[in-house]
Parts: sequence; structure tokens; C-alpha cells
Amino acid sequence: MKKFLKILLLFLLIGIAYFKFAIYPKFDIISGFSSKSIASHLFIAGRNQAFTEKTDNDIESMDLAKNTVNLSEKSVSTTVYGLKKRTAVFKKGLGVILLPENVQSFQTAYVPKRSLKPKNLPYPYGNLPQKDTLFQNIDYKKLAAAIDNAFTKEPEIKKTRAIVVIYKDHIIFEKYKNGFDKNAMFLGWSMTKSITSAVLGVLEKQQKITLNQMNLFKEWENDNRKNITLKNLLNMNSGLAWQEDYTKISDVTKMLFVDGDMSKTQLKKQFVGKPNESWNYSSGTTNLLSGFIRNQFNSQQAYLDFWYDEFIDKIGMHSMLIEPDFSGNYIGSSYGWATARDWGKFGLLYLHNGNWNGEQILNKSWIDFTRKPTNTSKGIYGGHFWLNTSGDFPDVPKNMYYADGYQGQFVYIFPDKDLVIVRTGLDGNKKHQNVLLKEILDAFNE
Repeated sequence: MKKFLKILLLFLLIGIAYFKFAIYPKFDIISGFSSKSIASHLFIAGRNQAFTEKTDNDIESMDLAKNTVNLSEKSVSTTVYGLKKRTAVFKKGLGVILLPENVQSFQTAYVPKRSLKPKNLPYPYGNLPQKDTLFQNIDYKKLAAAIDNAFTKEPEIKKTRAIVVIYKDHIIFEKYKNGFDKNAMFLGWSMTKSITSAVLGVLEKQQKITLNQMNLFKEWENDNRKNITLKNLLNMNSGLAWQEDYTKISDVTKMLFVDGDMSKTQLKKQFVGKPNESWNYSSGTTNLLSGFIRNQFNSQQAYLDFWYDEFIDKIGMHSMLIEPDFSGNYIGSSYGWATARDWGKFGLLYLHNGNWNGEQILNKSWIDFTRKPTNTSKGIYGGHFWLNTSGDFPDVPKNMYYADGYQGQFVYIFPDKDLVIVRTGLDGNKKHQNVLLKEILDAFNE
């Protein structure tokens, strides 16, 4: 009997240890993701709790989350089995901030100052209606059929929410899933990485930074990490350790749903490879770059304003909102919101080699760097943009490049076609996307 009790106790201790070290920490990820997602979709996009839980939060283990909305405080608190309570709070002008565990409030004196008055011009350079324009080289019936095919309902496997097709600066077709329209806000997820790259491009255009500069952080000045260049970071080719795995507790999930200062997560990592020889996709690198941008300014206010004054609002992306972490750094890896039309404006800036209606926002050389394949990436990645150099989209020109976000958020740029295509949704299947792009391109008579 004593032997049996000892064995039972041993198994009990093993079970407790497993729960403590393997299961319990995951509750932080679940409650952090769920509270942040519900709050952002509710207070930024205007989508209710039930809708978000059924759609955007319909991923593994999120059904364990119990979400409580506080409309008066504009917050959402979430627990898992009554444990690991996390709270996300909305602040006007900033977005939703996920609070660290055991913190229930957020106060800041800093909110970006924005110029939100649109120019008195048609889209894309303003928000006035476009002039009716028919292009003789477009089969509009074929184009409509291609886009309708992306909204397949039975069975609903493509999960498209919005498509905007922009040709020669004209929206030639746009369509939205029921419940969405041209004013609907869409979370870009990792498309926000490309926004962060553009902000760095503005700094480069203003001669405040260079791609080849080293000694990026004082924390690296006494070791070999001081030799990492800004270009290495933009290419995701720094050689620093990072695990980008959303299926378990990893560097990226701990950063997004546990860390209060996301700019520091990658900063603390050591080498596991060599710069320019070790391509490894890392959301931590992008938030490190957000911290690098912060270091270029003498004040928090100047940092917050710059992204909008010198880039986002300058090209009329007035719907865009980039959310910060608890420390006040923009989460440049993941949390940029905008309408599909405004995401299209971003694509047009790159299509036009950094020029916006006569003003050079980014150097053409920056655009060229953006779409040049990164060493050791096998031709799939450039300067915080994805590339089709290796033919991942086999029926699409290989010089097409694009911003890519979780669950199928895309801004596709076709340099030789004078074409930008925006697609948002909840499924990013590349085969489906290849068909969509091919069918759209087939509607053009060259």
C-alpha cells in the first residue's frame, strides 16, 4: 500500500510539474491574445465580441478564454479557468494596449498628433470620388468573375473579406464580404512590418540613417553584435537567435502576449549564426527596429508623431492606426490597422518608386533594396517585403513583391503592370492566392 501511495504521489508531482511548466504558461498566451483581439476589433474596427470570437479568434485553444467587456472603461479582461487574467485597454489615438499581468490600468500623456484633413483630390491622392474611367485593355466581366471566385461561399474555404484592384491609380474593381465595406478597418498583422520598413526609408531619405551603419544599440557595443548592420536587420539576416512559432510558447508568443517592452525581446538574443548568412524570419527583429527608430528622437512625442507626419498621413492613409506596447513603442511587427483602400495607397507608394503625387517620400534606391532578394533567403525575402523571385506564385510575374500578414492579408505590387491588388481575409492559402492573381491578370489584354 505504501509503495502504491508513493507511486501515486510521484505521478501527482509529475502532473503538477507538467501543468506548471508546460500548460499554465500557455494561459498567458491565450488570455493575452484573446483580450487584445477582442478589444481591438471592438474599439477600432467596431466588430462585436461574439463576431470576433467566432471568426478572428477561431484558432486553437481560444475557446478556453472567458472574455469580459467593459464598455465604460473601453477594456476587455480575459481569464482561462479563472486564471491568468489579462486586460487590454483602448486609448483614443493610440489603439489597444495589452497590459502586463497584474496591471489593470494604463496612463500616458503621449498620443500622436495627426493631420487628418484629406486633400481635395480624387483617390488615391485624396478621398474624393474618382472620375469614371474605362480601360480598353481590361475585360471587366472576366475581372468581376475572378474576384467573385475569391469570395466562394459553398464551402467557404477562401474566407476573403476585401479585394481592391488599383490600375494606373484607379480603383477598377473592389468587393467586400457582407458586413464589410470601404470604411472597414483591417488588421494587417505582419504587413505592418513593411510599414516599419517604410518609416526607416523615410529616415534614410532624410539622411538620418544609412543601411550599412553599425553600432545600432549601446547594449551591443561590447560584443560582436555591434557589427550587425541596419540592412542585416531589415533583411531578417542578423544571425541572432529567434523562434517564430505561434503553435507553442516561443520567442514570438512571449513577446506579443507577455512582454511589456517588445523592442527589448530580440535585443537580448545572442548569435546562432553570422550576419548576412543566416536568414530567419523574426517579428522580434521588427520590434527591435521600432526601438531603433525610437532612439533617433529626443522625445516620445517626436517618435510617435514621426510615423504619421512624415509618412502615413503624408500619403493620406488617414485610417491607419499602429498600436503600441505597454512601454510606448509601436508594435511594428504586427498591429497596423487600415481600410483596404488605405492599404492600397501604401502599395501605390512602392509601385511609384517612393514618389507620392510629385513628392519623393522614399528614395528609389530604397525601393530597389526592398525588392532585392536577401542572401540565404532562397529568393523569397527582401527588405521587410516578400518576393516572388523563386516563383512561389507560379502563374504570376517573378518581379511581383508584396506585404504579407497572418491569415491572408496581402498588398501585391506589380511593377510592370502599373497594378496593386489588396486582399484581406482569414485564410492565406498560397494556391488560392495564385489562382486569384492569375485570374485577375488574365482579365488584362496586353
